[in-house]
Amino acid sequence: MISAILLIAHNAVEREQRDDAPELIERNGITFSLRGGPRLPRPTHRVWDEVAVYAPDELSEEEFQEWYESNRPNVEELNLHY
Repeated sequence: MISAILLIAHNAVEREQRDDAPELIERNGITFSLRGGPRLPRPTHRVWDEVAVYAPDELSEEEFQEWYESNRPNVEELNLHY
């Protein structure tokens, strides 16, 4: 399984378990593009699924990085080592 992390806004994400990691995902009329992964995190105190990160397709790379960083404090998967 793949844990898909969809960056919805600066401090909002949705998670879903998927069998695949397509380049694009449609949600509520928004197209999300794959920005990272899927990658398997290094082992920690628990077993992790592969992680794929998505953001709205219209975001620039700079905007994506801002959203990613603003969501890190609340999304454990964004702080793992790969």
